[in-house]
Amino acid sequence: MPIHHDDPATLRQACRTGAFDRSTAGHAPGRIQANLAILPQADAFDFLLFCQRNPQACPLVEVLAAGAREALAAPGSDIATDLPGYRVYRDGQLAEERTDVAALWRTDLVAFLIGCSFSFESALQDAGIALRHLQLGRNVAMYRTDVACTPAGRFAGEMVVSMRPIRSRDVARVVEICARFPNAHGVPVHVGNPQALGIADLARPDYGDAVEILADEVPVFWGCGVTAQWVAQRSAVPLCITHAPGKMFVTDLKG
Repeated sequence: MPIHHDDPATLRQACRTGAFDRSTAGHAPGRIQANLAILPQADAFDFLLFCQRNPQACPLVEVLAAGAREALAAPGSDIATDLPGYRVYRDGQLAEERTDVAALWRTDLVAFLIGCSFSFESALQDAGIALRHLQLGRNVAMYRTDVACTPAGRFAGEMVVSMRPIRSRDVARVVEICARFPNAHGVPVHVGNPQALGIADLARPDYGDAVEILADEVPVFWGCGVTAQWVAQRSAVPLCITHAPGKMFVTDLKG
């Protein structure tokens, strides 16, 4: 049976040794999880500006100094080894997936930690709100939209959203709870009709796993940190290293 990790440092160590390679959804409840984007210093300022201009999709948790691998939000961590999976993009194309990127590390690389909606899921569960992807042991469903982000330098593209089916009677409570997590995307960006976001088919997510929406539920959409990955890909930067979808960097910060 898969091991569940409640302690973030233990989870990061399991990632480092290769003992944990799954989605971090549901693990280390109450701790801030983060999307990862690593870019050369030459592109870092424009990317920082992009995140600042699009805080619902890319809320910044921390920006490491050039070459640094230990996050202040996770003392003793190594950003190059402590995630369950990484993706490496070169000139906008997915070049490879890796379990660590230590061999690719350079002194000019800047790591960005961007808030993740996994961070508020334990608060929703504590309020009695069911999350089907966790019940089924799946990754959350994520979709590219036609909602344009505010560009910055070479970085431009559309928002990516995550979706969770929520009972209609629980939507107001979900909004209230998520408002307490501005560094984890905060309140939903849309409730209801996916076509309003340019999403044609909820059964075919661009990232993650599809889940059924029941008769008493509506789809609820949040900004997603995979936006940063998509925009870096669209912008064809020479090098961008990201987390693999659903495989986040888990910090020591409490949500």
